[in-house]
Amino acid sequence: MALNRKPYSSVPLDMINPWKIKMQIIRMSKGNKKESDNLIEMVLLDSSGTRIHTTIDEAFSKWFMNIGNEKINEPKTEIDILEDLLITECKDPIKTIVRQVYGESFPQSFNPEEKAILCHTDVDVNQINDYMLSQLSDEESVCYSADSITPSHSSPDDYMLYPMELLNSIKVPGLPSHILKLKVGAIVMLLKDLDRYGGLCKGTRLQITRLNTFVLEARFIAGNKNGEKVLIPRVPSFPTDANFPIKMQRRQFPLTLAFAMSINESQGQSLSKVGLYLPRRVFSHGQMYVAISKVKSRDGLKILITDKDGKPQEETMNVVFKEVSQII
Repeated sequence: MALNRKPYSSVPLDMINPWKIKMQIIRMSKGNKKESDNLIEMVLLDSSGTRIHTTIDEAFSKWFMNIGNEKINEPKTEIDILEDLLITECKDPIKTIVRQVYGESFPQSFNPEEKAILCHTDVDVNQINDYMLSQLSDEESVCYSADSITPSHSSPDDYMLYPMELLNSIKVPGLPSHILKLKVGAIVMLLKDLDRYGGLCKGTRLQITRLNTFVLEARFIAGNKNGEKVLIPRVPSFPTDANFPIKMQRRQFPLTLAFAMSINESQGQSLSKVGLYLPRRVFSHGQMYVAISKVKSRDGLKILITDKDGKPQEETMNVVFKEVSQII
């Protein structure tokens, strides 16, 4: 998420790097001291161009900027998390972060709108998504993909060169999973553009409302189309790497579970409630900045950092390569 005070910019949005954009204060709040002291009014602009108007406190904004500029706790790389953002007591880390974000009543009743848990590894994302899916009471549906060599590269010997077990096991960017487990009520995210004008773009989050063999019904859970229902068909997908040695296609629902997402997958999202789950140290350039920038307000952010034994911690590592930021 980037910050901008101008309604338009000459720089393409895709070129904006969240760790390089500076916060810009557009107005200091005035009025009743109890309600507005030390508040800063800003305009947030995410990578999709969505403007988000929010008010955050000065201490939080300074802490946030220091993370992006790697000025916090210099010369150390550890970040001391603000006390009110930390989750300091938990017996089961996954259950705790789920309750913090989706509510104590999950799964009996929960409102998924603009809420997500962010992690920095797919292993942690999958653990949380599997747990949350298992808690939903509806019957689970297992959707298997139909994999094949693309017709333009097929030959009679394909079944010997590329057995179906091999094709089914392939996990590369551009392809949904061979096995997709879903339930009514599950939160999912689109993995490719289906209808840009209709709002079905890569990264769109939806909630499953009906399951079928060849088509799914889901509803939008954010944005101008919030609550509207759409149909998601099985479609062919292809590896995005042009140099991938196997020219294959996978016909599957272009979806992945999205109760939790990786920090990288959250690019372009705007969320009112974010749980940042860090059982391992953040290790990629700018990830802490990106993760925290997804939330609209301080009240909507909770952070759970644990050690290898699952015990809550109070600091994590911030990785910002200044040389990279200066080159970009």
